[in-house]
Amino acid sequence: MPTLDERDLDPDPFGQFTAWYAEAVAAGQIEPAAMTVATATPEGRPSARVVLLRGFDERGFVFHTNYESAKGRELAVNPWAALVVHWDLLGRQVRIGGRVERLSREGSEAYFASRPAGSRRAAWASAQSDVVFGGRAELEQAFAKAEARFPDDLVPLPPFWGGYRVVPDEIEFWQSQPNRLHDRLRYRRIDEVSWVVERLAP
Repeated sequence: MPTLDERDLDPDPFGQFTAWYAEAVAAGQIEPAAMTVATATPEGRPSARVVLLRGFDERGFVFHTNYESAKGRELAVNPWAALVVHWDLLGRQVRIGGRVERLSREGSEAYFASRPAGSRRAAWASAQSDVVFGGRAELEQAFAKAEARFPDDLVPLPPFWGGYRVVPDEIEFWQSQPNRLHDRLRYRRIDEVSWVVERLAP
């Protein structure tokens, strides 16, 4: 495994993430955009699930979901999240923590329009995270209603669905090493444009 040395890091954590993401794609990592999103209830009870990273730049890391889902409800009252991206083929993971903000309606619409029509209809059909008392048949009936309501590919963005951006205040790059002496280098935000890099014990 390659080592992760402070002298080799990009001074910008988003540049470092971009490089590692490209290397994961080149290595043939299955679903390199898969990431765990952890949120918490107002009482501090954590919950986590795997979603897809749908974009990243110097502003943060983006995913989309139903605003009325469990994670949407949790973020509405406790707008902080932690992300983990794991690339096992390279022995790497990236941990991201920060405040969460909603994307603009225009930003959510742009992504929603890129999804397959079936996925857009499913967004209308699913009351995400709610209990389904009628079994799968109930879901299929809801999807059929969405198909009837939107018979062509012009399926609009539901008002209850859209994107979130995690605006990080820390990003940790983890590189596996023998004997469990893993490399952990964390960027910690100190102001709007500056970061400090710290090595953490494995």
